[in-house]
Order: sequence, then C-alpha cells, then structure tokens
Amino acid sequence: MLVREAIGEQLAALGVRAAFGVVGSGNFHYTNALMEHGARFVAARHEGGAATMADAYARMSGEVAVLSLHQGCGYTNALTGIAEAAKSRTPLLVLTAEATEPTSNFFIDQAGMAEGAGALAMRVRSPETALVDVARAYAACKHQRRTVVLNVPIDVQDMELPAHARRRTFAPLGLPQPAPEDIARFAELIRSAERPVFVAGRGSRADGAKQALRELAAASGALLATSAVARGLFNDDPWGIDVSGGFSSPLTAELVSGADLVVGFGCALNMWTMRHGKLIGEHTKVVQVDIDPEAIGRNRDVDLGLWGGVAETARATTAALAHTAGGDRRGYRTPEVGQRIRTSLRWNQVDFTDRSADGRIDPRTLSMELNRILPRERIVSVDSGNFLGYPSMYLDVPDEYGFCFTQAFQSVGLGLATGLGAALAQPGRLPVVGVGDGGFLMGITELETAVRLAVPLLVVIYNDAMYGAEVHHFGFDGPPLDAVVFPDSDLAAIARGHGCEAITVREAADLSPVKDWISSGPSRPMIIDAKVLSREGSWWLQEAFGH
Repeated sequence: MLVREAIGEQLAALGVRAAFGVVGSGNFHYTNALMEHGARFVAARHEGGAATMADAYARMSGEVAVLSLHQGCGYTNALTGIAEAAKSRTPLLVLTAEATEPTSNFFIDQAGMAEGAGALAMRVRSPETALVDVARAYAACKHQRRTVVLNVPIDVQDMELPAHARRRTFAPLGLPQPAPEDIARFAELIRSAERPVFVAGRGSRADGAKQALRELAAASGALLATSAVARGLFNDDPWGIDVSGGFSSPLTAELVSGADLVVGFGCALNMWTMRHGKLIGEHTKVVQVDIDPEAIGRNRDVDLGLWGGVAETARATTAALAHTAGGDRRGYRTPEVGQRIRTSLRWNQVDFTDRSADGRIDPRTLSMELNRILPRERIVSVDSGNFLGYPSMYLDVPDEYGFCFTQAFQSVGLGLATGLGAALAQPGRLPVVGVGDGGFLMGITELETAVRLAVPLLVVIYNDAMYGAEVHHFGFDGPPLDAVVFPDSDLAAIARGHGCEAITVREAADLSPVKDWISSGPSRPMIIDAKVLSREGSWWLQEAFGH
C-alpha cells in the first residue's frame, strides 16, 4: 500500500464521514482513497467555498470534517476559510498536498501560513510515521477542538507504506479540572449573587455541557443566555433569554446588564457578546470558564478565571452548592421576570414601524414574514454585512444545531458556502441562508454546487445595491461612496441562469411563491432577491461602530 492510499484508509477508520475540496494532481489519490473507504466527498467549485462548507459541516454535525486541497495555489485559495475555522476553534482537518522543492511553481511556506492564520501546522514526515502523523492531527482536531493543517509532501505520498506501520489512535486527554479552591470561590460568588446570568459560548456545545449548565443555573437562580455561535442552546428552557450582545432584544439586554454576576462558559466575553462592555454593570462580578487558559481574561478583566471544561466545571460547582444549607436559590428567577421572558423576549414580539416604501421592503418585515412562512425545522446560516442582524434574530431556530454563524473573521462572501455545509450536516432541516447582494455575488461560484447536489437551499438576498456596512459607517454626507454603491441588478435572473428557482420581492405579498416551493418538496435552490430598504445602519452595526 502506498502512503497516499493509507492516509485515506486511516482517516475513514478514525471516523471521518465527510470531506470537501477541489481535486488537483496533489490531492487526487488520497481523496479517492478516502471515498473508497466510505467517506463522502463534496466537490466544490472553489477552494474558498470548500473550506467554509467543511467548517460549517463540522460545526453543525459535531464531527471532524476534512478539507482536501492541492498544493500551493489550491491551499492559498482556501486561506480565508481556514482562518475563520481556526478563529472559531472548529475541528477541521485541512489535508493539503505540499511541494517541498523550492524550484516547484507550487512551493510556498504552507506551515508558516497555517500558523499565521491561527491553525496548527503538522506534516506527514515519512512513510514510517505517516499513520501516526495522521492520527495525531485528527486527535488535535477532535479532542482539542483545533483547526489543523496537515501537509502531505508529494514525494512521501508516492512511497510504500512499511509493513510494520500500524494504524494509531490517540485517547483523548482529560480536560483540565479547576482547582477545588477555585470551585469553592466560584460557589461563594454564586451564593452572594442576587441576579446571576450565565452566558454560554461555543465551548458549551460540548457533550453534557448543556444539561450541566441547566442544573447549575437551577441551583443558582441564574438566567441562561448564549453568545451568537451557541444560539438556540437553551430554547427549551423557560429561563433562557436568547443571545447576549449586539443581537440582544431589548429585554435580553436589560436582563444581562442588570446582572450582578456574569459567568462566561466557553465564551470569549468579547465586544460583540458584551456590547463593548456596556452589558456589564460597574459593580458586576465577572467569571470566565474555558479550556484554553490564554482565553481567560483576554477580552476583559475577570474576577475569577477557571481553567476547565464547561460540563466538568458546572458539575463540580453544582456539587459544591449542594453542600450549602438552603438548597436551590431563586436568584434572578422571579415570577415577574418569568412573565416578561414569556411575553416580550423575542424580536418578533417587539413592536416596530414598517418603513417599506418606494418598491423596497423593510428588512424587518421581510424577515418576520419569512419566519412565519418557514417550517420550524430549519437551519439558518448568515453572511456578513449591514443586513446581518435581521436573519440572525428574526428567524427562529430550533436548537443549537439550527444556527451557523461563520463570523469570527468577519469576512463577507462566506454565507452561501456556510449554508451548503450546514445543510449537508443537517439534511432533515430546511437550509436558509441570509446574504447581502455583495456577499451573494462573492460566493456565487458555489450556487452551481447547490444545484448539482440538489440541495433545497433557500437563499434570501437582502439587496440594497451597496456594501451597506461601509456606506452606513462613513455616511451619505461623508466622503464619496462611488466605490461601495452599485446599480441595481437582477439577481433573480442570474440565479435562474444557474438552474435555481428565483423571485424578486418588493413587498410581503411577493413572498407567496415561497410557500409553494416549500410544499413541493424542492430539490433545487430558491433565491429571493429582496429589494430592501437601507436608509441607515442597522442597530447592531451602529453598536459595533459606536454610533
């Protein structure tokens, strides 16, 4: 067996079920070997799209996904998606061929680029170590939740695997456990708090974490919020208050800012989740729990940092509280707060004035009407831009596997590929993608992929014929905006040319064909070219830019 064949066999044996990429000469053989041993390979039209599809698939499936790349230019085409995955600590294995001869046109410092993007750089060193190297890379993805770039030198691929080489797996390293004195201090902070709020981030999607947090919150009297990437985690909890940060409803913002103890569980507590710190009161105590010690206190000072897994820390703290006289605490869980959560938590429950006019629909009206039309079992993905908050908060999701948010790098153009990867990870749900006109055109390459794979993707284009974030950041009365404002375009016609169904929407009544598309059991995408009103920056953008 050649090394390239053994790599595919090894990854399939380790549990890889899906790989994404664009095949070239350097990654042709190990990609075929992976498929021969049962993994699905999704052929994208661009490596950038493949990277984001793999990232989204890993997030929404809980599995390690593989991104298969050609050496050199194939690898560099994928770097934006790799950086997004690395910043998000997505368990993604980037399996890339590597040219090691400096005279090769494909020769670049792939390991250096990986490290610069925040990923771990590893290499298949020799035929003797090949299977161990693959297993080590996979283990770092799965057990450390890291994005790993595994370089596979072309010459090593073509060598014979030694007879004595054997498959290797690596047992997961135990997650760090907070010191008993830190748990005791945390328990004391909870006992002293009257209005505690827990904010769960991506680290709270680990096995057992959700239940452990709910039990600790019940014992503490805490309300349960999430960061954007964990949206939906506590949908079925009567004390869940949805997303903390720029997407917070007025009630959520009020409740978080009124807390006297804020605890981030696997959550960065960054400017987005805490609205530049405005959601943390002057005298509020702040606690942060994370498996990465460097993450603790990175974005803001904390009163207590606990290095440990979310589930493990929550269980230990619940046990510590159980030894305290008095049992469970009411805390923030008063009848009045409970009633307000039931009646006015969601953005769809907040009154607004519909400003649709002159052939353009208010994006809030558009989003609320879609939320009413679409089935509950959905998976919502979003691109970046001025429109971002509308699908993120007005479109409900069923649980933490219903919202895919590839925004750690804030790159425009990832939305369509995000939706595709998410759709393949959750095939029983209707995939919905919110994009701006700029992001749609950036990612349009993968529209052919959606049609070819017969994915019933509903793509909602919030089309204001501009890069709205830049327009509203600099203002209509500021410098010239010619570079970020464009003539209106018929994106529905372009989508039909790709083989999609498509409609143009200027008012809520124009959405009626969406109902027919859903009821038909669709096997191809539908594109909504929604001509949206965009006279000012959205609320989340004004918060981000400080105006």
